[in-house]
Amino acid sequence: MVLPSDVKPDWRAGEMLTGGVAVIIVNFNSGTLLGECLRHLQAQSRIPERIIVVDNASEDGAIEPLLRVYPEVEWIRLERNVGFAAANNLAARQAVGVEWLALLNPDAFPEPGWLECLLRAARLDPGCASVGSRLLDAQEPDRLDGTGDTYHACGLAWRRDHGRWVAQGTTVAGEIFAPCAAAALYRRTAFFDAGGFDEDYFCYFEDVDLGFRLRLLGYRCQYAPDAVVRHVGSAITGRRSPFSLYHGHRNLVWTWCKNMPGPLFWLYLPQHVLLNLGSMLWYALRGRGSILLQAKWDALRGLPRCWRQRRAIQARRRVSTWQLRRMMSRGMGALYRRGGG
Repeated sequence: MVLPSDVKPDWRAGEMLTGGVAVIIVNFNSGTLLGECLRHLQAQSRIPERIIVVDNASEDGAIEPLLRVYPEVEWIRLERNVGFAAANNLAARQAVGVEWLALLNPDAFPEPGWLECLLRAARLDPGCASVGSRLLDAQEPDRLDGTGDTYHACGLAWRRDHGRWVAQGTTVAGEIFAPCAAAALYRRTAFFDAGGFDEDYFCYFEDVDLGFRLRLLGYRCQYAPDAVVRHVGSAITGRRSPFSLYHGHRNLVWTWCKNMPGPLFWLYLPQHVLLNLGSMLWYALRGRGSILLQAKWDALRGLPRCWRQRRAIQARRRVSTWQLRRMMSRGMGALYRRGGG
C-alpha cells in the first residue's frame, strides 16, 4: 500500500479540490480491446481532464499505432508486469491535481454518459469515496456482469447480479459494499487515505480489499445504475483460469484477515475456515485442487505480513463494528441466492 507525500491523510469527506478527473487504464496484451476502450472514452459527454494508460510490459505490439492516434493520452510503459494493483497506484500518484480517479479496464467499453453519471452520483453523497458502474456482458448485452461488489462475512465476495438478465438486475441507485474496479470512480484523497491498492495482491480481489479499508475509515460507496459499461471480463487472464483462481483465493484470505474487526473476526472465523476448506474440496473434485492448495498455502505464509498490516488498519478504524456488519451479506441464504460465480 502507498501513501504519497502530496496527499493529506486527515482529509475529510466533502472537501472540494479541483473537481477534475483522471481516467486510468492498466493494459497488458489486450490487443484491439484497448483501442475500442479509448474510442468509447473519446465519446464521453464529460471529457476527463487526463487519461493515463499504464502498459504492463505488453508484448503484442498493439499499443504502437495507438500512440499516434491518441497523442492526448499519457502513456506509461513499464519494463516488467508489476500487476494491476501496483500499476494503478503508480498512475494514481501521477494524477496530481485531480479530485477523482476513474478506473477502467481495457476490455470495458463505457456508454457516452458513463463518467458524467459516476460524478453526479458521487456529488449527491458528500461522504462517498467510490462509485460503482452497471456492468453488462459485452458478448451478451441482455445479461449483467455486475452491479457492485457484495462482501459476505465469511470472506467470499461476488459481483451482485452477475449473470442475471438485465431486466432482473438492480436498477435503483443505492449504497453497495464496494465497486468493481473494472469501471469505478474513487475520490483520489480517499484512495490514498486508505493506502491505495495492496501491491502484494498483484491482481484480483484488490478492489474488494480497498473497498473494505475505505469502509473501515467511514467512507461510503454508491451504485450508479445509469453509468453503463459493456465488459468483456477476464479477457486477458481467462475466466476461472489457474491464474485467476490462485490469486483470487489467496487474496481472499488476506483481505478477511487484515480487515475484519476483532469482534467480527472471532464471530465469523469458523465460517471463514469452512469457506476455505470447502473451496479446496470443491475444486479438488474438479481436478483443480493443487491450484487451491497452493493458493491457501501461500496465503498462510503471508499471514505475518497481513497481521502487521491489520494492526495499522484497525488502529485507524472510524466506523463501529456493527455499522460495518450491516453492510455485509450474511448467512447461508445469501450464499445460495448470490448471482453467478
